[in-house]
Amino acid sequence: MDLLQLIENILSPVVNGINGVLWNYVLVGVLPLVGLWFSVSLGFIQLRRFPKMLSGMVRSTGGDHAGISPLQSLATSLASRVGTGNIVGVAIALGVGGPGAIFWMWVVAIFGMATAYVESALAQLYKRRDAAGHYRGGPALYMAYGLGKPWLGAIFSVCLIVAFGFVFSAVQANSISEAVSSAWSVPPGWTATVLVALTAAVIFGGLRRVARISELVVPVMAVAYLALAAWVVLGNITQVPALLSLIVRSAFGLDQAAGGVLGGLAVALLNGVKRGLFSNEAGMGSAPNIAASATPSPHHPASQGLIQAFGVFVDTLMVCTATALMILLSGVLGTGGGDGVALTQQAMAVHFGSWGPAFVAIALALFALTSILGNYAYAESAVVFLRGGRIGMALLRIGCLAMVAWGSFAKLAIVWNTADAAMGIMAMVNLLAIVLLSGVAIKLTRDYDRKIRAGDRSPRLDADDFPELGDSIDRSIWTATPTAPPVVRPVAKAE
Repeated sequence: MDLLQLIENILSPVVNGINGVLWNYVLVGVLPLVGLWFSVSLGFIQLRRFPKMLSGMVRSTGGDHAGISPLQSLATSLASRVGTGNIVGVAIALGVGGPGAIFWMWVVAIFGMATAYVESALAQLYKRRDAAGHYRGGPALYMAYGLGKPWLGAIFSVCLIVAFGFVFSAVQANSISEAVSSAWSVPPGWTATVLVALTAAVIFGGLRRVARISELVVPVMAVAYLALAAWVVLGNITQVPALLSLIVRSAFGLDQAAGGVLGGLAVALLNGVKRGLFSNEAGMGSAPNIAASATPSPHHPASQGLIQAFGVFVDTLMVCTATALMILLSGVLGTGGGDGVALTQQAMAVHFGSWGPAFVAIALALFALTSILGNYAYAESAVVFLRGGRIGMALLRIGCLAMVAWGSFAKLAIVWNTADAAMGIMAMVNLLAIVLLSGVAIKLTRDYDRKIRAGDRSPRLDADDFPELGDSIDRSIWTATPTAPPVVRPVAKAE
């Protein structure tokens, strides 16, 4: 433990300095503005094409075995999104930023749906086949091929591996360890051992095993959690209108006892944006890595963009809101009884008695474990882009498992602060790329809208309609009519 304390003492000043610049001055303004820009430029596609998000969630790849199904891609991205941010992150946002932080999480999510649409649609457009014939893509590829800047893709890939392959795995493990320790007094050493064993059993099977596990586990646990929250809300339905009013008033500092209106607004806004981005990942550049691995239905990049926009909706507007309402309806906020997962467990104890904290521990363990698996899937794509081969993949897996073990022991503050720093750097690089490629995203959307308006129920992208893209896209993937898979032209070494 002395070594862990030494590492934390060295990391803290660096991490806090990065967070001070990125979160207090840059991202808190850039993220909502980018989401607003895409929302307006695309005619609020996240609202007007909402039904297409639902119809695009199919289990079939249409015979194109190079990709996973749209449902698997959504489940895997939700595996990463729906995790500690929905239980621990919401509790932290409420504890520090007050009820108003939830309002700003909603705002970030609504605008973030447009950002998530753009980054995932671009990832689909610029995807390639790897040496095994499977689709691979993500921000690194649209930076390399769309912007012609492979060095920027390499920087992003390194950030992705550090953030998702390592740091976020520690965050998830940290929350599991704290939850099971509080519920059943399980020592961190036992938690670390079990987590490492379960994680290793899945990640050594690669991305497709992660997708299959996610498809089975994520929908069940999300529906169960939302059903429990619905029961709590319906049982306290008379209090909900006043609660929603409190959230809105607090968002603008109108209910702050100290710090004045501007002080209350700043704290709520800052914490809502930080925890909102950590939870739904819109604009961070993570979900596009799994979005690019899918065979979209219909066969158009826009359809997969809509699928990932729906992932943001589920994560924040449904699951995070469910947690927030259960905490606020319990009356434990501000009582000084704890923060993070402890606050959520106290709230559940109010609603469900002695088994409430145990339920939170189980739910958090499942959410966080699938998040570790989803995070690994993202990092694996980054290693493929960097041509890491078998050695790189082995180092990623070992590093991921080591961080899971470390996270089970580390303190909450340093783990979450390190996650904020890694996430902020990733987001800035990715936001720069998608803004520079916004013209392509707008044309993609117009192509999709035009075909829908013409009555085409299954619009396909025709690469011939985008001659200006040249060889920056794999034209054999995007044809007006289905064709037999071409000879594989690998872009990276296989494992």
